[in-house]
Amino acid sequence: MQPKLKSKVRCTDGEVGEVRRVIMDPLSHDISHIVVGGGPGDVPERQVPMGQVQAVTEDAVSLRLGMGEYATLPAFKRDEYVTTHEVEIAHLEERIHVTPGEVLVPFPELEKSVKRRTFFANFTHAIGFLIGFPLAFPVLRYLMKPMYSPFDNEWLKIGNSGKIKQDDVGVQFKYKRKIKEAYMPEQEIDKNVWVLKATPKVLEAIYQGKDMEFRDSFGKHIWTNKKDVPYIAFSGKCPHLGCGFKWRTHKTLGQVFLCPCHLSIYDAAGKVLDGPAPRPLDPLPIKVTATGDITIIDMEFKAGTKAQVRIV
Repeated sequence: MQPKLKSKVRCTDGEVGEVRRVIMDPLSHDISHIVVGGGPGDVPERQVPMGQVQAVTEDAVSLRLGMGEYATLPAFKRDEYVTTHEVEIAHLEERIHVTPGEVLVPFPELEKSVKRRTFFANFTHAIGFLIGFPLAFPVLRYLMKPMYSPFDNEWLKIGNSGKIKQDDVGVQFKYKRKIKEAYMPEQEIDKNVWVLKATPKVLEAIYQGKDMEFRDSFGKHIWTNKKDVPYIAFSGKCPHLGCGFKWRTHKTLGQVFLCPCHLSIYDAAGKVLDGPAPRPLDPLPIKVTATGDITIIDMEFKAGTKAQVRIV
């Protein structure tokens, strides 16, 4: 059993506090230390190796050492660690349970200090760029022209609503789309969106009593999602850094959308419940025919920003 946040921590001769944070080994994905604080008196938080942990129960952690030995353990230095919200660790959720609180990893050695010669090398590169940019600008402008072509607002059929068996449950629809980037040949890529048949409560949380309008970069009206239509489609990319997310059952929050890369969590209405995501999930224009065929306008939005800015 893994140590849980807020669990009481006891030495062989008394209680010394509670688990405030856990530290993970970024290579093995195992918990290497627990950070203990909140004990009697003005005692700093201490970093306890898992090797000193004798037993772990549902709400307590027992240590192998006495209070005197515990007092000699190193104090916890927060600036030597980063949270797992700030770094991407593959398959984290398979080893460390998604629990509100801080899961830390050691701050990467290469980022602790930057050598002076590296600074001056980068400074020299910047000066060279400023000198060469006026010469290269006309060529860049020509090559970048396709990037400023109008967005494609074509409706795409992605499946049938018969696939959705329950209300307020995210269902993934996968589809293929042909794209052409700049002067590269046209290619077909795999994409996905999440569709829900929403209850009135979830619809109210999404629309807040108003229809949702979609417009192009010139302000021209494209489509309006009506607030009383139960189907809602969310872009398949997390607004934090554009990672893929999924629908899963969280042990304390119930059924949610979860991005396993950086632990952003959203409810059925797309609202951010936890994690670094700067905005809710991005709704898309959606139409559902009388026979249940679902069509959408495929849109993508800039990741990492509070404002919703369309890029595709």
